[in-house]
Amino acid sequence: MTEAHDRALDRRVQDLDTIASVLPMERRDELAELLTDQDVETLRHLVNEGMGANTLRALTSDLAYLQAWSLASTGISLPWPAPKALLLKFVAHHLWDPEKRLTDPGHGMPSDVEEKLRIQGFLRTVGPHAPDTVRRRLATWSTLTKWRGLQGAFTSPALKSAIRLAIRATPRPKKRKSAKAVTGDVLSKLIATCRTGSLRDVRDKAILMVAFASGGRRRSEVAGLRKEQLTPEAPIPVDGSSPLPSLSIHLGRTKTSGADSDEVVYLTGRPVDALNAWLKAGRIDKGSVFRAIDRWGNISNRALDPKAISDIVKQRAAMAGLDPTEFSAHGLRSGYLTEAANRGIPLPEAMEQSRHRSVQQASEYYNSAQRRSGRAARMLD
Repeated sequence: MTEAHDRALDRRVQDLDTIASVLPMERRDELAELLTDQDVETLRHLVNEGMGANTLRALTSDLAYLQAWSLASTGISLPWPAPKALLLKFVAHHLWDPEKRLTDPGHGMPSDVEEKLRIQGFLRTVGPHAPDTVRRRLATWSTLTKWRGLQGAFTSPALKSAIRLAIRATPRPKKRKSAKAVTGDVLSKLIATCRTGSLRDVRDKAILMVAFASGGRRRSEVAGLRKEQLTPEAPIPVDGSSPLPSLSIHLGRTKTSGADSDEVVYLTGRPVDALNAWLKAGRIDKGSVFRAIDRWGNISNRALDPKAISDIVKQRAAMAGLDPTEFSAHGLRSGYLTEAANRGIPLPEAMEQSRHRSVQQASEYYNSAQRRSGRAARMLD
């Protein structure tokens, strides 16, 4: 490598260090190799403009994949703007017919391109990509093109037709992020496995109850929750019983909120007790609320990875005698709305807590529960 190349690489590494808080820094050196100076400058600009951390991570991941694919398939970095032929090549490499591949080895992504991406860790799936993944990466590509003040061929009839025909040729059933919703009865079974009083049990019980009761929070929101976001509220009076503890969670900017929004949800009763029990047991008075615990019971200072939330749901499902493959962290989100429907809570009220912006999306879970128990489904009952 030339001295100029080394200097440019070192500069990109340093620039990436300045935005380390919102990027997957375990792959920093790899990103510095893949991304161009302009790519890194774009990412720095987005951080300064206040783009949400999760959105930026997803965008960076897509950009890195696109750059790796371009290098593997054409030998050069992504051209800006990308010619229509390159966009069509991307579709052909990612949406293909597995049956045709059996008789035509050259169909779909070439084996040498696939091998390069697999060695780099960018390609883990076997077979064609999910259509939604292809659409998302094309959307990222289009967005980055516009940010450069350029026009691409992303709306061309040829590209739209290629995507439509490719999807039609490789039909696949649409799957929910979690095959089954974690409704109230399922949640009770998961919580029942947290009964030993160990640090891990106390933490996991708090995670499950807080994630569900706060409206089915996304796993990134649960993993990223900080003590500074929690505000004690006045207890809720209850006739004939002791007042219920209450607190508010300031979510700040979320996936669906505006840039200046401070989304707030509330916890009342047992979830507050469970959360306070974990904060006390973990001696957490600031910083990340939910943290990793090693085999010796030591609590990390760093927040849990969002994937760990799904792992906890699956682990607790297995301990409860359920099929762990049927549940994930997203099941807590869909389960909250499903349970709200089962209990007759009006959809607008449930959405105030879940913070869904789309009635259509929220009602998919809500209406399924109502239809299952409604009169139309019990005509012969």
